[in-house]
Amino acid sequence: MTIVSGIHISLDKRQVLRREGIRQQSSVKPEIMALIDELLASTYDKHLLEPAIAYDVYAISEVGHDSVQLDNSTEIRSASLSSLISGGRELTVAVCTIGPKLEKQVTDYLGGREPLRGLLLDGIGSAAVDSLVQETCRLMQNEASLRGYQSSSPISPGIPGFPITEQWPLFQLVPSEEIGVRLAPSGIMVPRKSASMVIALGEQVTVRKQGEACARCNLSKTCHYRLVAK
Repeated sequence: MTIVSGIHISLDKRQVLRREGIRQQSSVKPEIMALIDELLASTYDKHLLEPAIAYDVYAISEVGHDSVQLDNSTEIRSASLSSLISGGRELTVAVCTIGPKLEKQVTDYLGGREPLRGLLLDGIGSAAVDSLVQETCRLMQNEASLRGYQSSSPISPGIPGFPITEQWPLFQLVPSEEIGVRLAPSGIMVPRKSASMVIALGEQVTVRKQGEACARCNLSKTCHYRLVAK
């Protein structure tokens, strides 16, 4: 198992606006842009981000039509995963989080009748998780390179073909408690600003750009956060 902390996340307004469902910066009032700048600055000044990643790598023993068997006898049931990792040799299971501080500040803003600040800060947190997921993918690219492999695109429980109930076996495979992440009875992660994912390592694995992954999602026509494939 590996724990990575002390990660620096650099955010800009474009990332935050995307997480607020806003695509055209020119449509945003100057006072809103100024407030985003203020909240970004306070996020760093108050150390509201505590990014950390926990992951482990397992050998794949069998890939079925809708399940993957690992060498420790764990079975992960997912048709999406099976199609993604055909040709994979190993599977990385990872959990990442920005910690609970930003989430608490959002709650304080909402409880203190400052909903706009709460909403915008929540978007900053979501953008930070997006950035941390990309950092996790870069780490897995390094792991793959050391083995002479490629790394696949990440997928997470909750997407079509990967039931949220599969969070439970995944969390048995990674030391998430060491970075302060646990599962609620619903399968939702606590803190909420966290992400879990699996990434295959192998000579021939499926790699998709973010826009391509969004295009395959069944919410691609309506999602405010989607990226367009180029």
